[in-house]
Amino acid sequence: MKAMILAAGLGTRMRPLTLTTPKPLLEAGGKKLIEYHIERLVAAGIADIVINHAWLGEQIESYLGSGERYGARLRYSAETEPLETGGGIRKALPLLCDEGDEAFLVLNGDLFSTQALTPLVAIRPPAGGAHLVLVDNPAWHADGDFALSCDGRVSEAGDDRLTFSGISILTPGLFAGIEDSAFALAPLLRQAMARGLVSGSRHEGYWEDVGTPDRLRALDQRLRSDVF
Repeated sequence: MKAMILAAGLGTRMRPLTLTTPKPLLEAGGKKLIEYHIERLVAAGIADIVINHAWLGEQIESYLGSGERYGARLRYSAETEPLETGGGIRKALPLLCDEGDEAFLVLNGDLFSTQALTPLVAIRPPAGGAHLVLVDNPAWHADGDFALSCDGRVSEAGDDRLTFSGISILTPGLFAGIEDSAFALAPLLRQAMARGLVSGSRHEGYWEDVGTPDRLRALDQRLRSDVF
């Protein structure tokens, strides 16, 4: 299985920190945020990793290089215009799916998670489907995103609403027939849910959307204190 780290955001909520540094290269616990992802992917046996980038993306390529020092093979999908999440993944599909209709793992670059990735490697959603890792709703997103049923199905509506963690297994068929260059991922997921093609699981371990300077500082303190 290959993986993609989404790192093309402008990081507007992180300003002024991201005026001169792309968000994936911000530090917490003495390490760049994106390095935690790469190390955890490699530990799970996923060494072939695609990283998309836009804002200050040359810094990401310069710092990470080929990935050799992490035991990874890093490839980059540079974006010259805003493509949103769906468009960014679609552009990178040739790097992710050069062996047919193979599922791949996707991680949002602005999250921190201790979720074990090894169990996800064995998940193979049906063609055109997906598997989402969902977390208990944080205070700033109390209504959640999707509902997870007792049989592991994910739907748009339901009683047990949870928040999408930014960790998923996607299939290239999810993007079939899409001609737009820039588009959001959520509408595609909802369409797949309506067809019963999306499964899900609850996140295990610590999770944080590192979207603001305050959350970054809190994560830094946790990592330095080893409090989880």
